[in-house]
Amino acid sequence: MKKTLFILATILLVAGCETEDKSNRAVGELASDRIEMTADVNEPIIEIAVAEGEAVTKGQVLLRQDDARAVARLAAADAALAQTQARLDELVRGPRSEQIAVARADVEGATQELGYRDSDLERAREVFDRGLSSADVLDRAEVAHDTAQAQLKSQLARLEELLTGTTVEELAQAEQAVKQAAALRSSAQIDVERHVLRAPGNGIVDSRLFELGERPVQGQPIIIVLAAGQPHARVYVPESVRVKIHAGTKALIYVDGLDAPIDGRVRWVASEAAFTPYYALTERDRGRLSYIAKIDISEERARLPDGVPVEVEFLLDQAK
Repeated sequence: MKKTLFILATILLVAGCETEDKSNRAVGELASDRIEMTADVNEPIIEIAVAEGEAVTKGQVLLRQDDARAVARLAAADAALAQTQARLDELVRGPRSEQIAVARADVEGATQELGYRDSDLERAREVFDRGLSSADVLDRAEVAHDTAQAQLKSQLARLEELLTGTTVEELAQAEQAVKQAAALRSSAQIDVERHVLRAPGNGIVDSRLFELGERPVQGQPIIIVLAAGQPHARVYVPESVRVKIHAGTKALIYVDGLDAPIDGRVRWVASEAAFTPYYALTERDRGRLSYIAKIDISEERARLPDGVPVEVEFLLDQAK
């Protein structure tokens, strides 16, 4: 009789364990935030500075692409900037004394030429009035006189321009040209720098998607980096307990290979179901919905590997 009672008690205990409520549990795996490093340019890869699984720090060089074209464009932008800056410096300094001296000499020469043409025209009129020359000779003398007079006006205007100096409008145009050239130079410098891929933060290189010599398409991922620190548990929360779980909810994380659970805290729960059936959401259908959640590890410990299966128990009876 005692043996029979013991067997019945054992059966009832096992049955109780089997019917234990696990609605507050979810399964998933350890995962880290992934950073996809994409190609900014369509140029061949000339250097890969890291290996898969290598720990990297913020700013560390991961990969280099051929930057010959970008360097040439930067050199052209440097030359254009120097040219516009030299023009601005010239306008700020004003005309050189040698230029003013040349203009004065031109005015003096034009004045003498006009004096000669005045005398020549007067003689041509006297000869014409005496009937000793044709009208063509007088016309040519008048044209030469008018030309010399116009030349003198032109040289006087040129001298006045040099003596007045640079106008405000000319300086403003030159300054804007320098700013435009500087902006183009900065853009060219950025293009050169984008041929070097650097780590955005501390992390671990997960995979290299290209090898030396290959030419990735612009915007295509070429290296994937996992964020530093502990991975998080990425699990699927059943619909039955979704309303009870929020950011900050405490949890226990059971990791395959570890004897004791790890303390955790819910970071985020998806607002949309991971599985949405195409048919009407009846009460039976709603029980099949699940929501992705991320649970951070609260304990300080050695970094756990990604991809390990886990089971998370949400401590719904404890305060956040």
